Amino acid sequence: MTLGCKVNQFETETMEGLFKQRGYEIVPFDETADVYVVNTCSVTSLSDRKSRQMIRRASRRNRDAVIAVTGCYAQVAPEEIRAIEGVRLLLGTKERGRIVDYVEQLRQEHTVMDRVSSIMDAEEFEDIPLFGTPQRTRAFLKIEEGCENFCSYCIIPYARGPVRSRPPESVRREAEKLAGAGFHEIVLTGIHLGAYGKDFEKKRQRRETEGKAAEEKEVPTLADAVRTVLAIPEIKRLRLGSLESLELSEELLRLMHEEPRFCKHLHLPLQAGSDAVLKAMNRHYDTREFSRLIREVEAAVPGVAISTDIIVGFPGETEELFEEGLRFAEQMSFARMHVFPYSRREGTPAARRKDQVPEAVKKERAHRMQMLADRKAEEFRRAFLGREVQVLFETNTDGVTDGLTGNYIRVYTDSPVRTGELYAVRLERLHADGVWGTVISDMK
Repeated sequence: MTLGCKVNQFETETMEGLFKQRGYEIVPFDETADVYVVNTCSVTSLSDRKSRQMIRRASRRNRDAVIAVTGCYAQVAPEEIRAIEGVRLLLGTKERGRIVDYVEQLRQEHTVMDRVSSIMDAEEFEDIPLFGTPQRTRAFLKIEEGCENFCSYCIIPYARGPVRSRPPESVRREAEKLAGAGFHEIVLTGIHLGAYGKDFEKKRQRRETEGKAAEEKEVPTLADAVRTVLAIPEIKRLRLGSLESLELSEELLRLMHEEPRFCKHLHLPLQAGSDAVLKAMNRHYDTREFSRLIREVEAAVPGVAISTDIIVGFPGETEELFEEGLRFAEQMSFARMHVFPYSRREGTPAARRKDQVPEAVKKERAHRMQMLADRKAEEFRRAFLGREVQVLFETNTDGVTDGLTGNYIRVYTDSPVRTGELYAVRLERLHADGVWGTVISDMK
């Protein structure tokens, strides 16, 4: 069972692969099984509660099973999970590569094992090979772990530890494996994806300080990771996960402009459109910097889609500050806005503030911001009507197949298509949360 983000989804797939390699059959979570793995999320208190519910559901299903709990909630609150009846293995966010060894040991010994340790001293990316084929049309490839931003509302740095990057040769190897499995689109993901390579630079500086010989080769960047994947001819599309805005390099934007397989879509979390709120959140930019960056991105990559996250009702956010944020978001040409009411997360500085915004106020502000988000998303989609675009189709329901363009517009069609394949499509009219299109040809 996976809760939370795309990174968690990828990590679950790697663990599934490890079990398959040892002869285990993967069954749906609600079926009776010998082993249950719950990959938890802890981004909000609601996430914690859902994680506990899934653990208890597994325990009720088979009290003799080995229940293994991993992920962010297990890392930051192991004492809460230890108190849940039936839990046999706690892993946190390290040592997932040994999960099968630990499970098989517990099946013999019938004891409880706690492998959660401090994540803050972790230095190396846990490089777990991906065995088996993910059951999706797009493949996620995790290339970075950890975050050092310490936003005042976020528990993730305490759950994931410092930045660790996947070595370039491992990025290439896993991307080739996914291409060989037939995936045409790869999404590079990470907890703090834009920081990819920064730990390599820190290690080089440390070696130089210690008087050790410096390596001749350049320290790899996110742009290098992108080039590594695009060097594989079978990969037809590459997409990036969420990035911090100030970490966008000119090199990366130039690559996105010049390489047609590099999807023109960037997810850049704004979080708040008020400088006072951004400062309280411990975000490392203000609205002027963010606005300037968006203009630079749009100039460098014509037609780019920029999606974002916005939190409303942060502690101390007055009606005036909310209105300020609403006006700023109105000025931005966002293709998609993900709106979240602030969720208090114990263990973070924001949770200790006394000026919490009432739930009813947060709900009302979220509604108003979402109305703006819906309007902006429709305006963005409408601007592409009449154009011919490439679509990777993903799912089929009652004769209608849907998929995504490179700039993240969802397209629906009743033309005969195969999921997992790219087609040229003419966008005709707005439909549901996307656009209706007619297939012109496949992209083989």
